[in-house]
Amino acid sequence: MLSLIVLAAGKSTRMRGRNKLLAEIGGKPMIRRVVEGALTSMVDEVIVVVGWEAYKIMDALTNLPCRCIVNKEFRTGQSSSVKAGLREITDSTEAILVLPGDVALIDANSINMVVKAYKNRKSPIVVAAHSGRSGHPILLSKELFNEIEQIDEATFGLKSVVKRHESEVRMVETGSENVLRDVDTPEDLKLVKQ
Repeated sequence: MLSLIVLAAGKSTRMRGRNKLLAEIGGKPMIRRVVEGALTSMVDEVIVVVGWEAYKIMDALTNLPCRCIVNKEFRTGQSSSVKAGLREITDSTEAILVLPGDVALIDANSINMVVKAYKNRKSPIVVAAHSGRSGHPILLSKELFNEIEQIDEATFGLKSVVKRHESEVRMVETGSENVLRDVDTPEDLKLVKQ
């Protein structure tokens, strides 16, 4: 079983007071676009970790077959959301995929390329990439779950796990720069809307 965790708890601090995940792209909130892409991929379940403006995010996901969980510790940073999502997976989950909710243009095809690469070789870490640059989602297998439970912002979160296992990381060229494009600022938002 593969579980995809969408990180949707942050405060959008660089968006000057508005929740970027609720910004409309192609007629629907960004977070809904991202979750719909995840749900049409080959993963078995989608867990959305919410925090800031949790109920607005959950409203934007009405009628989608994903599970929303509230991370009460969201103010401490993204690591707490990764761990909150990890706590919700089933015992049969053999790997998680982590996808920030602001990777606005992600599509099922890019997610599936990561899944297929994992199923072919069972690498402990598989990362979506474009032109040699790592992006999202990132897949981490069960053998790393204990390490993930120890992450925090002070030690650079998931990056520290990836760095420790650098020699085992498999980069998957997706052919899409959408795996690199996240939205942090109003300027980023304008770019993805074009």
